[in-house]
Amino acid sequence: MPSSDIIQLLPDSIANQIAAGEVVQRPASVVKELLENAIDAQATSIQVILKEAGRTLIQIIDNGAGMTQTDARMSFERHATSKIRQSDDLFKIRTMGFRGEALASIAAVAQVELKTKTEEDELGTLIRIEASEIKAQEAIACETGTSFSVKNLFFNVPARRNFLKSNSVEMRHVLDEFQRIALAHPDVSLTLFHNDTEIFNLQAGKLVRRIIDIFGKSYREQLAFCQEETSYINVRGFIGKPEYARKTRGEQYFFVNDRFIKHSYMHHAVLNAFDGTIPDGSHPFYVLFIEIDPAHIDINIHPTKTEIKFDDEKSVYAILMAAVKKAVGVYNLSQSIDFDDNINFLNPGSTEPSQGSAPRAVTPDWAAQSHKPGDSHSKSNLTNWNKLFEGLQSTDGSAGDISSFETSSSGGSRPSAYLEQSRTVASKVNRMASEVIAAPESDAITFQLHNRYILSQVKDGIMLIDQKAAYERILFERYRRMLSNRNGACQQLLFPKTIRVSPSDMQLVQETREQIRSLGFEFDEFGTNQLIIRGIPADLPEESEQDLFEELLEQLKQSYSDLKLKKLESLSRSLARRFAVRYAVKLSTLEIHTLINQLFASTDPNRTPGGEAIIVLLTMDKLATIFK
Repeated sequence: MPSSDIIQLLPDSIANQIAAGEVVQRPASVVKELLENAIDAQATSIQVILKEAGRTLIQIIDNGAGMTQTDARMSFERHATSKIRQSDDLFKIRTMGFRGEALASIAAVAQVELKTKTEEDELGTLIRIEASEIKAQEAIACETGTSFSVKNLFFNVPARRNFLKSNSVEMRHVLDEFQRIALAHPDVSLTLFHNDTEIFNLQAGKLVRRIIDIFGKSYREQLAFCQEETSYINVRGFIGKPEYARKTRGEQYFFVNDRFIKHSYMHHAVLNAFDGTIPDGSHPFYVLFIEIDPAHIDINIHPTKTEIKFDDEKSVYAILMAAVKKAVGVYNLSQSIDFDDNINFLNPGSTEPSQGSAPRAVTPDWAAQSHKPGDSHSKSNLTNWNKLFEGLQSTDGSAGDISSFETSSSGGSRPSAYLEQSRTVASKVNRMASEVIAAPESDAITFQLHNRYILSQVKDGIMLIDQKAAYERILFERYRRMLSNRNGACQQLLFPKTIRVSPSDMQLVQETREQIRSLGFEFDEFGTNQLIIRGIPADLPEESEQDLFEELLEQLKQSYSDLKLKKLESLSRSLARRFAVRYAVKLSTLEIHTLINQLFASTDPNRTPGGEAIIVLLTMDKLATIFK
């Protein structure tokens, strides 16, 4: 007998839920789609009202063209759109929304109420929909324009609702979408309320005014105009002066035909234009608009429409880089800065750097601390690694191995034979005790190579240590310990520093307040999107308080996006990887021995937290094969 047919069409409600999986990922997705619809409706004033970061309410009110009764009903049908008539229109798109799935998708996973009226109609239309089912449709009196209320998002899809993050995290995503649309359309007035608190009140005006209203008055001084017109594309917008480059990402905006996009290749073009004017790891501010014939681009390559393809990427790259580079030159922004020069690293016994000497780091207090005597794991590691140095005798006849560093009663590391030596340093983060212990004299030759590698003679060859990787392991274990115990040492500032953060970064600060304080930062909120920094971790490299805090925020962003690890583990990894770079500097013999001591006392001296090798052993036999 033939088998029964098993393929059937899905009901609209289920098909809409499937589509919603692409279009509606979180409250920010709804805000984006509804704001874009309001822009397409020629609105000049838009109001956004949120409750619980959009979980319980997202309301968008605009004064746009509105919809007729028939259009209002049709707008919730899948593939219903006013912007596409034929296939060629897909390659001429200049509107924001065009797929005809947004409203159907939103209505499939929420309780939606629509009020809309055109200027010609005397009465407007009210439609209520829950989970794709129309509950009411009637004529009402209302203002010209459209009001969308989206309540209880994912109320009928518990698994999706449980997947949402905390309100602070979700609000950061909403703010990101709001700011992108606000920058793309400075001629539209936009307000944003969250839990009855006004977050933004942006009046219509010029782009420069919109940038200042969003990011703060301080941006007035750092903006430089950028413009380039060609037969292929036009570039316009603003860049930030190099001296204002920040340690955090997120204030880089590309718009193609007024649509926000992410494009790593074009971002690289901007960075190339800034080459030599900003330090590594810093990110310049820019809001750049590219105008191009829609026939030369494809915006249908990603469901969120934030990715784009150009038919001639190399030309766009070259024109964009030239435009930014010209802006840097015209405004005389380039500076001759030696970012490797660090006057805070001073020579032993001197309060000023010696002439002609290279700057170098002093090992901070925490790096000179050995693990507690009761740490059996550390003892085991130390015992194993001591075997490397067996047979190498110090000048006084004692074994020249790392066991000669014994834990003092104060908890620090003291060698069995040492020289007292005073050291004065300007950097508060590199402060050591007034009596600094020198490494024991030993026949075990140890030296540093190009501020990058440590070479040490062992009984059967040479041990190579990647200096940066070693510090990454040490810092990782320290940060993990601090975050677990919530006991980071704090260095109080003589003069508290007020810094400004973006609205989305402020949400992140509120979300991770305890973790930040665990690391040794002491701060309070001060006004809208401002913080007063009262103290910073006692052992971080000497830098401005704002730079340090921004770097921390950058690592917090990265660790929060890493779903494979626990937040504590991920944050510890990110911070260690970031700040280990600071210690790629010249080390004294004492500092080299202290580094080795701390590395061998760690839980895994062989590998960084990310799994990269720290130590390589070259035996005498292996060395011999090199010369054959």
